[in-house]
Amino acid sequence: MTSQSTQNLAAYIWGLADLLRGDFKQSQYGRIILPFTLLRRLECVLEPTKVAVLEKHAEIKDRYPEHTWGMMLEKVTGVGFYNASLMDLSKLGESDIKANLESYILAFSKDAREIFEHFKFIEFIGRLADANLLYKIVQRVRTTDLSPSAISNHDMGAVFEELIRRFAESSNETAGEHFTPRDIVHLTTALVFTEDDEALSGPGIIRTIYDPTAGTGGFLSAGMEYVEKMNPNAVMRAFGQELNPESYAICKADMMIKGQDVANIKLGNTLSDDQLGHLKFDYMLSNPPFGVDWKKIEKEVKDEQALKGFDGRFGPGLPRVSDGSLLFLMHLISKLRPVHEGGGRIGIILNGSPLFTGGAGSGESEIRRYILEQDLLEAIVALPTDMFYNTGIATYVWVLSNKKSNKQKGKVLLINGVNLFGKMRKSLGSKRNEMGEADQATIVRCFGNYEEVDQLEAEKPFAAKIFPSYAFGFRRITVERPLRQSFQYSDERLDALRYAPRPLDDPMKWIESEFFNEDAASSEESGSAAVGSLGPRSCTPLSDFEQITDFLKQNRDTVRTALKTQFPKLKPKQIREVMDPKTWRNQLDLWEKARDLQAVIGIEQHDDMNTFDRVLKEAAEKADVKLDGAEKKQISAAVSWKNPDAVKVIKKVHRKVRPEPLYGLFAVDGRVMEYQPDSELRDNENIPLDPSRPVQETVEAYFHAEVAPHVPDAWIDEGKRDTKDGDLGIVGYEIPFNRHFYVYQPPRDLTEIDADLDRVSAEIMQLLREVHS
Repeated sequence: MTSQSTQNLAAYIWGLADLLRGDFKQSQYGRIILPFTLLRRLECVLEPTKVAVLEKHAEIKDRYPEHTWGMMLEKVTGVGFYNASLMDLSKLGESDIKANLESYILAFSKDAREIFEHFKFIEFIGRLADANLLYKIVQRVRTTDLSPSAISNHDMGAVFEELIRRFAESSNETAGEHFTPRDIVHLTTALVFTEDDEALSGPGIIRTIYDPTAGTGGFLSAGMEYVEKMNPNAVMRAFGQELNPESYAICKADMMIKGQDVANIKLGNTLSDDQLGHLKFDYMLSNPPFGVDWKKIEKEVKDEQALKGFDGRFGPGLPRVSDGSLLFLMHLISKLRPVHEGGGRIGIILNGSPLFTGGAGSGESEIRRYILEQDLLEAIVALPTDMFYNTGIATYVWVLSNKKSNKQKGKVLLINGVNLFGKMRKSLGSKRNEMGEADQATIVRCFGNYEEVDQLEAEKPFAAKIFPSYAFGFRRITVERPLRQSFQYSDERLDALRYAPRPLDDPMKWIESEFFNEDAASSEESGSAAVGSLGPRSCTPLSDFEQITDFLKQNRDTVRTALKTQFPKLKPKQIREVMDPKTWRNQLDLWEKARDLQAVIGIEQHDDMNTFDRVLKEAAEKADVKLDGAEKKQISAAVSWKNPDAVKVIKKVHRKVRPEPLYGLFAVDGRVMEYQPDSELRDNENIPLDPSRPVQETVEAYFHAEVAPHVPDAWIDEGKRDTKDGDLGIVGYEIPFNRHFYVYQPPRDLTEIDADLDRVSAEIMQLLREVHS
C-alpha cells in the first residue's frame, strides 16, 4: 500500500469524527476511533481461524483454567492473541448492541483486553449508546476491510500512526504530555540509526529498540520504520514502558497491530519500577518530561543508588529533586548493550537544564562527568524553539553510544540547528515551528560527516563545532582572603549585648519597640492599645529589665501569640526563651560586665583583632570580671566588625613548616603565619582541564596569571580536593552550548540612531500639527 493510500484509509477511518461531532469533545475523538480501529483490525486478523478457535474453546474451556486454554487458543490463531466469543461486529444486532459489544471485548485474550480497559472503552461504549451513536459507529467500522490480505502489518501500523497523529493534534495543548511531534521523532531516529546504516543492510539482522517513556509509541514505530526501509527482512523487536494508562494503551495497540510481542510493553514508572531491568538494547530513544520533579519516587531512587551504586542505574550521582531528566539518561546508559555484544546507541531529547545546571561536585555535574569521561557522548543538537505541543523552550537532542568510531573517540560534536525550521500554517498548542525533511537532512548529514560547519551567512544560518571531551571540564578551586577586623568598646556597640544572640535578638528588640516606647504609651493613654504597654522608657537598663519582665508576666499569652505571628519561623522553645525573665536578666548581667570592661579598656578603636584576647583578659583581671566562653564570644561579636584597613587576623602560627604563600602559609618576621579566611571574600575559580600537564602545575599557573595580580593577599584552599582523583580542586563539567555559538552583534552607529530619532520626532510633530490645524 502506498503512503497516499494509507493516508486515504486513515482519513476515511477518522471520518468517524463526523458522527461524534456535537456529542463528544474534539479531544475525545481519538479515544473512540483508536480502539474501534484496533478492534476491527484484530477481528480481521482472527477471522481465518475463528471457527477453529471456537471449536477448540468448546473442547477445552471446562477442562483447563483460562491461562492454560488461553495459550492453547493462541497456538491456534498463531498471532499471540485470540477471541473466544461467538460474536463479531456484524452479529451484534441493534437492540442489545451495547451488552453484546461489551461481551465481545471481554472475550479477547488478556493483553488485548487490557488495551481496551486502559482506553476506558466500556465507558465510551455506554456514552455512545446513550447518544444513540453506537449502532451507527459499529456499522461504519465493520464494513472497513482491515484484513492482512488488504493491508499489511507495516501499512496498518502507518495508518494507526496517522490516526495517533490526528489524535495528538486534536488534543492540542495536552498533547505534549504524551506525544512527541513527528518531525522531532524522525530527526532523533535518523541521528541514532544513521551510523549503523551499513550494518543494518545485511542478512539475518535482529535488533532491539527501547523507549522508557514510550508515550504512544512514536519512537518505537519510527525506529521500526527506519529499519524496514533499510532492510525489509530485518527483525526489529520493540520494548517500552509508559506511565500514563491511556498512552500505554495506544502504544500497546500500535505494537499489536504491527505484529510485535506486546508483552514487551509495560505499564508503570520506569525510574521506580523498571519492569525490563534485566535487558540490554541496541537502540534507545526517549523524550522524557521536561523539568518534572521526582519527589514521589525519591526514596526508591536513593535506595537503589545507596545499595547498588554503579551496579545499579544511578551510580554516577543524583540530580536535584526538581528535575528528573538526567535520571532517565542514566537509566538508558545502564541499558546499553555491552560493547563485546555489539554496543548500543541512545537518542534522548532534553531541555537546557542538563547541560549546565549544578556546580562542580553536584549530582548533575558528576553525571555529566561520567558521560564525558567514559566517552559516551557523540553529539548534541540544539533544536529551534516552539517545536513541542506544550512548551516553547529551547530543547536539545543528545546522541550517545558506547561504540564510537575512531573519528569520534574523545570528541563531542555540537550542532546548532536553531534556525532550521519553517513556520506552521496553524499552531498546535505551543508548537509554531516545524522542521522539514531538508532541514533534518542537513543535521543528519553534518552528524554523519562528523565535521565542523560554518554557514552563518546562509538563508538559515547553521554551524557545528567539535570539541575534545575534556574541554567541558574544569577544576573549581576555592580562593581565600584574610579576615581583617577592628574592635571598639563604644556605648552603641555594647548596647547590642542587652539582647540574646540570634535568633532571639530580633524578637527581644521587637518586644521593646512594640510595647515600650512613646507611641505605645500615647496609645495606652488614649485607650487605643490592644494590650498594655511599658510606658515611657526608663533611664537605666536595670529599670527597663524590671518593667519588661513584669509586663511579660502580666501579658504572657498575648505576647506569645504576637510573637508567633510576627516571627513564624521561631520555634516553641525559642519563644519560651524570649519570654523567660532569666534570658533578659542574663543579658543585663553581660551588658553590665561589658561596661566594667569598657571602663578599663576605653572607647578607642583598635585595628588589630589579634590583640583582642589579650586586651580582654587584662581588662577582666583589673575589673574583676568573670566571663565564660559564650560570654566572650558574644562580646567579641558585639564590639568587632570587618575593616579592610585593619590588620589581618591570625588563625595559627606554624612551627617547623615551610612557608607556601600560594596555599595560605606566609612568612612574617621569621615565623610562618596562617590567617583566618574571610567567608564573605571567599571566591571560586573554574580552571579548564588540561590533560597535557600535571594538575598542580595547571592550577598554580592559572592562579598566578588570573588571581594574584588582582588580589595579592589571596591564597588557594588546599583542603578542597576532588573526591575521585584526590587532586587539587573539585572537578566539574558543564556544556555551555550557547556560549560556543555566540556571535557578537555590534551596536548600531550613533549617527544612525540619531537619524531615526529625528525622523520619528518629525513624524510626531507633523501629526500634532494636523491635530491642531
